[in-house]
Amino acid sequence: MISRQYRFHSYNSVQRVYQRGNRVRGLLISLQYMTNERRQTPRLAVVVSRKVNKSAVKRNRIRRRLYEVIRSCQTQIDKPYDIVFTVYNEDINKLSEAELTKLVGDQLFSAHILTKQPQTAHHDIVGSKDS
Repeated sequence: MISRQYRFHSYNSVQRVYQRGNRVRGLLISLQYMTNERRQTPRLAVVVSRKVNKSAVKRNRIRRRLYEVIRSCQTQIDKPYDIVFTVYNEDINKLSEAELTKLVGDQLFSAHILTKQPQTAHHDIVGSKDS
């Protein structure tokens, strides 16, 4: 889990990112982001709706896994961004940690939040088909 100083603290902050931020949409998750010059560190949120899974236990497990992956990429984020990851598909539970890290890293890289491309996993990710 990421520390409290890197998380959002109000509903209105997340809504501001939804309304004014840029979006990078993937197969399983979406990334919305915007710069926040009033802060010195990036803030992160992970949103998993009840449409993804009815069980709060499973939604929280998805949220915890994503926070852990984001925590490992957090040192590469050098600007004060407000970042919201929204999960759209329950299949994210089936991904291994390496695949999830690659998925999140690719989204952050395509949004120009990360300065270098994350390392690829030794096998292909679900959804990236070459055939």
